[in-house]
Amino acid sequence: MTSADILTPRLPSPLQEVTDDRFARHGVRLLLKRDDLIHPELIGNKWRKLVPNIEAAAGRPLVTFGGAYSNHLRATAAAGRLLGFPTVGVVRGDELAGRPLNPALARCAADGMRLHFVDRPTYRRKAEPDVLAGLLRAVAAEGAYVVPEGGSNAAAVRGCVALGAELRGRADVVAIACGTGGTLAGLAAGLGAGQRALGVPVLRGGFLAGEIRRLQEEAFGGRRGRWSLDERFHFGGYGRTAPELDAFAEDFEERHGVRVERLYVAKLLYGLVELAREGGLGRGVDVVAVLTA
Repeated sequence: MTSADILTPRLPSPLQEVTDDRFARHGVRLLLKRDDLIHPELIGNKWRKLVPNIEAAAGRPLVTFGGAYSNHLRATAAAGRLLGFPTVGVVRGDELAGRPLNPALARCAADGMRLHFVDRPTYRRKAEPDVLAGLLRAVAAEGAYVVPEGGSNAAAVRGCVALGAELRGRADVVAIACGTGGTLAGLAAGLGAGQRALGVPVLRGGFLAGEIRRLQEEAFGGRRGRWSLDERFHFGGYGRTAPELDAFAEDFEERHGVRVERLYVAKLLYGLVELAREGGLGRGVDVVAVLTA
């Protein structure tokens, strides 16, 4: 029995059409891919990216990385509790050590994850072999299986191909919010001919296109699928919101009865409304927004 069997995901995740005049008046039909309903604790792309890595780890301790409010850390800790393997979270920001844990990190700790705080310069160098080896020694986890920040590696990208495959023939454009780019890299590879993937980065910096190309090279040996990014809707960067975005999310929830997560999903939906208004999605098109959280 695989990890996926034990965790009993809801796959394929539901596809839900919503009627919204902000899209309809521009000739756009909007559908929501409800990956937020896959599993109560391993939500959306966290499920799709983690399960291949859990299976590759084969019961070894799993070490991974994230910030103080990382959904990836929370999902990894939950998987460790559910499947009975040890987890270690290397957390950015040594100034957090000794403080009361915020709700996200407290949940990780309650699920059995060992938290190890590191200063920001060290965290930025975490992928360098000597720095990584030192971190593994510090947490007594030599021989552990290491998953990068956000869970994005070649295994995760291949795991996300199924998301695209579930949407073949269902839309012209499939849009998703992007953090580390792994989900978009796999999604684009899984879509059919004539479909395109659109990523809405939630971080500033303009680095993501290169990272997606690198991930596709590692996973498939080269670029796969049609994909592009629109980097205008990050609202200041990761973890940042604004009153305008909060008001938009509350309005969307009232219109459609769908919970809108603020750090990823709200930025995606806001961007799609703006693109429809600008004509950037085209007319007579079906657009799927993937709800990842």
